[in-house]
Amino acid sequence: MKPSSFVTHLECLVCGKTFPHKNIFTCPDCGVQGILDVQYNYDKISQHLTPNTLNLRPLNHWRYRELLPIAENIPLPHLHIGWTPIYDVPRLAKEIGIQKLFIKDDGRNASSSFKDRASSIGVLKAMEFGFNKIACASTGNAASSLAGLSAAVGLQSFIFVPKHAPEPKVTQLLIFGATVFKVQGTYDDAFELCRASCGKFGWYNRNSGTNPFLVEGKKTAGLEIAEQMKDNLPDWVVVSVGDGCTIGSIGKGLQEMKRLGFIERVPRLLGVQAEGARPIVDALYSGNDLLPAQTKTLADSIDVGVPRNWRRAIQQIKLSNGEMITVEDEEILEAMRQTGKLTGVFGEPAGIACVAGLKNAIAKGMVKPNESAVCVITGNGLKDIRSAQSAVGEALNVEPNIGAVEEMLLKKY
Repeated sequence: MKPSSFVTHLECLVCGKTFPHKNIFTCPDCGVQGILDVQYNYDKISQHLTPNTLNLRPLNHWRYRELLPIAENIPLPHLHIGWTPIYDVPRLAKEIGIQKLFIKDDGRNASSSFKDRASSIGVLKAMEFGFNKIACASTGNAASSLAGLSAAVGLQSFIFVPKHAPEPKVTQLLIFGATVFKVQGTYDDAFELCRASCGKFGWYNRNSGTNPFLVEGKKTAGLEIAEQMKDNLPDWVVVSVGDGCTIGSIGKGLQEMKRLGFIERVPRLLGVQAEGARPIVDALYSGNDLLPAQTKTLADSIDVGVPRNWRRAIQQIKLSNGEMITVEDEEILEAMRQTGKLTGVFGEPAGIACVAGLKNAIAKGMVKPNESAVCVITGNGLKDIRSAQSAVGEALNVEPNIGAVEEMLLKKY
């Protein structure tokens, strides 16, 4: 297959050493901390990627193909990925105390999560490099997206999930035909076991914490925000943070759209971690290297004690003059209730944590009430029904007659 002619090289985020565009994961000199970043020929891209050419392209994330590190002649998956809707949500804005609020609902992707953006690149890179088997470790969303995309293109997938992964996510994996290993340990245990298995059995490793190409798929959310909101660009883009690659990739996408002239400025990034899983927040504000942490939060997708892509997250937050904040689990559940009730968007805990974080940031003066923001909801609430049930309580049991309904209404209201 002919590789992308727009990619120039890979560059280590730690030491700056460069490498050719090939199947390589981390910098040999820096080890697992040496995350690589894909670099492009932006002058060449600017000749092909223009507002006029974009107007002629399908509304999915492949419209930005020049900014994606995929082979030029590789068949694309048939599943719809990207160009998820952005909603103006004035009632939620009033509730949390901000002048203008938008929600980008990435639960509308094929497997109901943001991770489809990354997995779509992962399966294509596996095929480009000659693999027919692919694996990842995940608390659920990355896994289900990889299993679904693998099924779409005909790859065999092997998935490692921690023991606390929600059953709906595990079921989705099995439906897509994946071989699922439920690791009796944490996400970090699952990550290391997956990495070792890929090395031993010769599988392609989709883990976005170390695979430099996966970030490029995730950044399409930033590219879309810039294009969809170019006439009403928000002051803030708010993103939940676990491993660090999601906020880092969205930041990269926004920076690229500014570099290519699609927007005049980059919105500030607000990263949100759970109070029980806050290693990147601590690293950002201490100015020190990240320290591994013991974590505990109901938001399973951001329950990460050893984030692999923390440097990219901090780099992009600083580039945008952004901030980070933490939220308690109860604040996440409250945000689930309020977002669902006031917008009709059902987000899972990790996906909705950004709304709770924005509310906290406004209360603490970090975000001003007269500013605007877009919250990226990264996963659908049906992914974690148990948390949703704890957020909303039980339905009303009623006898089949109108008098019983009237009595129940009087009690409730």
